[in-house]
Amino acid sequence: MRKTLATLALGFLFTQGAMAGDGTTALGGGLGGALGNVIGKQVIGGSTGAAIGAGVGGAAGSAVAAKKGHKTKAAIAGGLGSAGGSLIGSKLGGSTGSTIGAGLGGAAGGALGN
Repeated sequence: MRKTLATLALGFLFTQGAMAGDGTTALGGGLGGALGNVIGKQVIGGSTGAAIGAGVGGAAGSAVAAKKGHKTKAAIAGGLGSAGGSLIGSKLGGSTGSTIGAGLGGAAGGALGN
């Protein structure tokens, strides 16, 4: 649990660097991706479950935080960024790397999609 909280806090700090405009879409995609990664890993299991959870969480977080008229594009970009970041982070840094990758990927994708 301590590892998860530290990862979420670190992911939150890194997502602020990816903010574009007012930053709410990047923040929503980053937090949604990181939380979805942790939940997907626990519910479904493994790196596949983490990537699925990250994708859904990143898409939801980005869509909720996006401006009107940009929600679909932000959701797609945030979901793909989170899922990809989760898979790449898993290969580089295991479970913690997967969560950080999902947060960073969701933040970047959400910011670009907005």
